[in-house]
Amino acid sequence: MKQAEDKTNVMRVFDQKKIAYTPHGYEHAEGEAVDAATVAALIGKKPDEIFKTLVARGAKGGLYVFVIPGDAELDLKKAAKASGEKSMEMLHVSELLAATGYVRGGCSPIGMKKAYPTFFDESALSHATITVSAGRIGRQVEAAPSDVISLARAKTASLTKDGTEE
Repeated sequence: MKQAEDKTNVMRVFDQKKIAYTPHGYEHAEGEAVDAATVAALIGKKPDEIFKTLVARGAKGGLYVFVIPGDAELDLKKAAKASGEKSMEMLHVSELLAATGYVRGGCSPIGMKKAYPTFFDESALSHATITVSAGRIGRQVEAAPSDVISLARAKTASLTKDGTEE
């Protein structure tokens, strides 16, 4: 078992809600954001089991969170449709920390500064477990998709570009 000081706020949320999860850690250079495919290889998972958290801004100016398989690309048209917005654009990486409390590569759908409308790609439900960032580069949590989606107060929708789905 990991020491308590190694727990992230995301892990504390899982503990507080008494939701089972498996923590994963991986080595990385200081400040280095690692892509989902690399994280998958480092912790022994398939890239489609690692879900990356993306933040986008809708046409009306609101922020939205989209959680998609690590080997997929967010379809902004599908994201806009899911959120009821006319259009969607990715949030600039320089705005990420102020908006979410997380840095690029360590952004989790759980425990953001504010509760933004959150959507998971519906493919998450086809896995026994999914892995998301634990809120820090080098830390991941693996849990049942329904638990992660529930904790994030999220909805599911088709969010990825065609050709990246199985």
